[in-house]
Amino acid sequence: MHREPVPEPVGEVGGAIERVISDVPAARTHQVEHPHEAAERLARSAAKRAALVAGSLALPPGPLGILTVLPDLYLIWQTQRQMVADIFALYGRSAELSRTHMLYCLFRHAASHVLRDVAVRSGQRFVVRQLSSRALASAAGRVGSAVSRRLLGRAASRWIPIAGAAAVSAYAYWDTLQVARTARRLLESPANTSEPDAAATGLEA
Repeated sequence: MHREPVPEPVGEVGGAIERVISDVPAARTHQVEHPHEAAERLARSAAKRAALVAGSLALPPGPLGILTVLPDLYLIWQTQRQMVADIFALYGRSAELSRTHMLYCLFRHAASHVLRDVAVRSGQRFVVRQLSSRALASAAGRVGSAVSRRLLGRAASRWIPIAGAAAVSAYAYWDTLQVARTARRLLESPANTSEPDAAATGLEA
């Protein structure tokens, strides 16, 4: 069976990433006494929503299904973005959440080679090095390139109607839990701070 290529170029994926991190949403939660347990529940709830979105959009087979790949990702990223904002609020750290934090939390597990130096360990805590607008755009483009390579597999699953939707749904669930894990990894280190040190990350164009 002939399979058409994924229609979205790398630049469009990078642009979607820039849009999703351009705004840090207001949290829908507040600080609690036991944030670890609350964050775990919140993450699983968000993962279920992401899985539902991914599975529903993956149901159309063939070329129609392929056209849903990027909208699918963007909706999932929006769900994950809100989850990250809510997790920061559970820990009482909303004031620290920046676009750099958001990029790191959403894509650290998917593009570790690009973002490995954004958060560095300093003693017992992680320090997030804030990126300039130019460095953020450069990083988003590089992350977009890494994500685009994964789109080939996601697009191929659109040709297998039911089984493909189940696989995409399961991946979205796992992916969302990884985003939550990254956020909690930052927040559960003592007194996380941020430093305006974009050049040190090596991500400046």
